[in-house]
Amino acid sequence: MLLAIDLGNTNLTLGLFKGDRLVSNWRLSSDLHRTKDEYGLQLAGLIKSTGQATDSIQGIILSSVVPPITEWLLQACEDYLGKIPMLVHSQMNLNVQIRYDDPGAVGADRIADAVAVRSMHSGPACVIDFGTATTFNALTASGDYLGGAILPGISTAAESLVSKTAKLPPVELKAPPSVIGRNTTHAMQAGLLYGYAALVDGMASRYRTELGKDMIVIGTGGHIDKIAPLAQSIQQVDPWLTLKGLRIIWELNQTND
Repeated sequence: MLLAIDLGNTNLTLGLFKGDRLVSNWRLSSDLHRTKDEYGLQLAGLIKSTGQATDSIQGIILSSVVPPITEWLLQACEDYLGKIPMLVHSQMNLNVQIRYDDPGAVGADRIADAVAVRSMHSGPACVIDFGTATTFNALTASGDYLGGAILPGISTAAESLVSKTAKLPPVELKAPPSVIGRNTTHAMQAGLLYGYAALVDGMASRYRTELGKDMIVIGTGGHIDKIAPLAQSIQQVDPWLTLKGLRIIWELNQTND
């Protein structure tokens, strides 16, 4: 059994693998104020809820873009699960060449996404991860990671819109009846949902110009369910792509232990 953990700014995503099969998964909220013991008890409780004992976990791999929480999670895993996690970084064996100007600056989640796609697909790809930030990631036909684009995620944009304006209220992130909003709520929903879908389609078109007509577009992340039905360019949806990439990274780096 392998526990894969992806720590993002908004969500803490976990997956329990038996071999190459994802048998359980959870998406929780990240919390800067949670203690090591709170994280540890939560992790142990989730594993026990599947009917597995904590000592059945043979390994843990962690990708993180939130340094203040990383140390708490590392200690929680060691104290409550008896394992020190493998921490993802750009210098590992990835089976992907990172052609970013500074490979060490690439987020661990973006690395895991690239590794997963490299393993599961041939040909060029654009991976779009919808989280606190929305990231576009480009892979060449040979599986090299070129780089991408980073912009505010849809929930981040919605929160900013409400906080920076005096009369715009919080709205639920769901598609309105029409792209032409007839009230303020629907107008905001149209701008956020249809606006982001149009952004995705426009960016995917530009990436296809750079990477070639055979490029595949794959969507993942916590908000993929809100955008995928509206964006014409997303060809495959895999909400747990990052976790699958973490499992592959774990396997690739066992000989280095």
